[in-house]
Amino acid sequence: MDTVPDASARPVNTGRVIVLLALAAFASACAFRICDPLLPQLSREFGVSTGEAAHAVTLFTVAYGVFQFLFGPVGDRYGKYLTITAATLLCAVGSIGVALAPSMDAMVLARLVSGAAGAGIVPLSMAWIGDNVEYAERQATLARFVSGTILGMAAGQLIGGVFADTLGWRWAFVFLACIYLCVGALLAIMRPPRQSQATGAGAGFLRPMAEVIATPWARVVLATVFVEGALVFGVLAFVPAYLQIRFGLGPTAAGAVGGIFALGGIAYVVIARRLVAALGESGLVAAGGLTLAVAFALYALGPAWSWSVLAGLACGFGFYMFHNTLQTNATQMMPARRGTAVALFACFLFLGQSAGVASGALLVDGVGAHWLFWGAAALIPLLGWAFSAALGRRKGR
Repeated sequence: MDTVPDASARPVNTGRVIVLLALAAFASACAFRICDPLLPQLSREFGVSTGEAAHAVTLFTVAYGVFQFLFGPVGDRYGKYLTITAATLLCAVGSIGVALAPSMDAMVLARLVSGAAGAGIVPLSMAWIGDNVEYAERQATLARFVSGTILGMAAGQLIGGVFADTLGWRWAFVFLACIYLCVGALLAIMRPPRQSQATGAGAGFLRPMAEVIATPWARVVLATVFVEGALVFGVLAFVPAYLQIRFGLGPTAAGAVGGIFALGGIAYVVIARRLVAALGESGLVAAGGLTLAVAFALYALGPAWSWSVLAGLACGFGFYMFHNTLQTNATQMMPARRGTAVALFACFLFLGQSAGVASGALLVDGVGAHWLFWGAAALIPLLGWAFSAALGRRKGR
């Protein structure tokens, strides 16, 4: 069984904790993209090829994905709040290690530590929100929390580039370390909710995962987020290259247009509470699927690159309509194993993204990017309608 919070000892202001969790998520998301503009400098400084320098990106991502399997059960066993705090401080250690790295191998090792520790921030923060926020308020609360992730993904490349052009690339990681240290220290100072001792603590890590996967509704949510990740990120990964090839934009401009996705996500966050009240969960996922289909069609049909700005806004807005509903259901698909359940949710999203990018690469190389856009435009509304119907059946029982 999951640990049970003692209401009398919860943080004085849950809203403040959620702000801190969003800041930790911001830093974690920044860390994903911060190395992208630094690869030429890393190559020159350490005397390695660009491909070898890119290991700082790929191994971070691999560690982040693999360690999802670890942190969910750890959070359920030892407490989500404590685990998030420890993970945030460990990210600071990893970032300092990158800033001080004397060699490429040392930097990659420090990035590996950062990626592994970062895996414990976003999923367990969602699970903690699930434990401490009533379900009726959870959709809007998760939307506020996820704004940290959205802004971090948008800002990572910019922050890396700014430091590379001014103080030097190492200061980008000093900046990240400062955020992690401040947030981790404040989380440690705030009193976490006391929790009753978890039962079945010796069950290991595989049993909780097996219990989640054995739950029919959990399988529906996990399968849906896998396909969603494949369809959406299988398209978004190729938008900058598509803009460069079709419209002749430079890499910086193409990347900036691709980043418009984040602004669409922020627009959703601003009006999330009203949308939830107006459409309900079933309406949100159905509308989100349709909005994504329109966005993908705009990418394919647009006669000028400026159409891709509108497509990016629609894509970000539609994705978070759909995905935030999935996230909310992930926090509730097995409350007794909430940390494990949400970690598995994040892992399936990550695996879906990987599968989508690999499949998208085959389509782009084989038949062209247009077919990738049109295929996703046809499939994503079907996925939205299918999950909307599943929600209707579940709530109708």
